[in-house]
Amino acid sequence: MQKGKTPASLYLLLVLVMASWGLNVTATKVLVAHFPPITMTSFRIFTAAVAVFIFLIAIGKFRFPTKRELGFIAAGSLFNIVLHHYFLASGLTMTTGTNGGLILGIGPILTAVLAAIFLREIISGVQLIGLISGLLGVSLIVLTGGQGLSGASLGDIYVFIAILSQCFSFIIIKRVARTLDTRLMTAYMLLIGSVFLFGTSLVEEPNGLAQMGGHSGMMWLLFLASAIFATAFGNLIYNYAVGQIGPSKTAIFMNLNPFFSLIGASLFLNEQISWMQVLGFLLIIVGVILGSGALPELIRARKRIRTPRKVMDE
Repeated sequence: MQKGKTPASLYLLLVLVMASWGLNVTATKVLVAHFPPITMTSFRIFTAAVAVFIFLIAIGKFRFPTKRELGFIAAGSLFNIVLHHYFLASGLTMTTGTNGGLILGIGPILTAVLAAIFLREIISGVQLIGLISGLLGVSLIVLTGGQGLSGASLGDIYVFIAILSQCFSFIIIKRVARTLDTRLMTAYMLLIGSVFLFGTSLVEEPNGLAQMGGHSGMMWLLFLASAIFATAFGNLIYNYAVGQIGPSKTAIFMNLNPFFSLIGASLFLNEQISWMQVLGFLLIIVGVILGSGALPELIRARKRIRTPRKVMDE
């Protein structure tokens, strides 16, 4: 960890990122109803890239990557931005929200398995309990959301490819974190990914550019909020955490996404929250505390607070 950056503050930032990503699901539902999806996504990611580059230049962290680092950046962009966003957008149009949510819910476990294979990270018993608890929580939230669980479809395969691509990108990010600031890598990944997605949009949405105009100021404000808060700084903080505490511990926070998405749908789309979904949220909280390693950090922090008091009393 960097000096001045305590684990507790990083965990709090990750919770805020999950809140922005969860609420962004609601924002995206609104945006794709007005903009062509792939074209809009490429513009949103490009806007996010510009925002991250401005931030990095302001704090003096910008530099050009080496040839070796550029290879990792290209690979990370392919898996994290291009494949993930393309297959997720395509898959969700061909499957139910329940199926999609459950498949996305295996992200933390999938990340932990990939980290064990490629990074030789050890999955502890406590972490495994946390992963299972989080998955159960996600299942309760998604399965009680009003849509039935359907049989496997091509859409399900696409969503699985989307989450597998994203999880594999976390391994790439961790590998290059030793030499390249993951925040800078995020900026380059967003920029390269937006270019590839824009090229895809020209083929799949020939009239996409023409359809981007003529929208209200409120709609563009929502677009900017999604691009800057969720995409730019959400990805920047998340990828930074991957480099600091590892992909498997960071990924456990992804389980919070369905809950914050549920909150957004309740606040802005008037959807109802059931008691089973509240129970699912509690299981997710347990899963995050156990699976992320936050519990030992909290215990150590509490001991550090108590020790000076004892010294002062003596």
